[in-house]
Amino acid sequence: MTVQPPSAGASARSVSENQPTIGELTSDLGEQLSRLIRDEMRLAQAELKAKGKRAGVGAGLLGAAGLMALYGLGCLIAAAILALALALDAWLAALIIGVALLAVAAVAALMGKGQVQQAGPPVPTEAIESTKKDIAAAKGHR
Repeated sequence: MTVQPPSAGASARSVSENQPTIGELTSDLGEQLSRLIRDEMRLAQAELKAKGKRAGVGAGLLGAAGLMALYGLGCLIAAAILALALALDAWLAALIIGVALLAVAAVAALMGKGQVQQAGPPVPTEAIESTKKDIAAAKGHR
């Protein structure tokens, strides 16, 4: 039995049969791209979930710290009243400290009101102007 070498046409056919077509490659690319996007979305979702938990714990700890600071401030105010009560009647010491605290609160409120008025309305004017310029530029290119 003699073995004949395959002809050139036969080898070209067998190689092309093993190669995917352009349509198959395009379909595979679309599937891989979809899978990649889904995987990236899952990764981003997991990352945001972890960061959200961490931020929630941090916010809770900050809230607890603020509450403890408020209690500490109350103790300091009480100490100031008691210290002043050594020289004056207790009711007068409490009245003086209370008026001083209200004066500090009034000054802080006036300063805050001024800052809010300087800020202007809560409208992103710079972003609106930038968008208008972009639209005008896009219309100019047509």
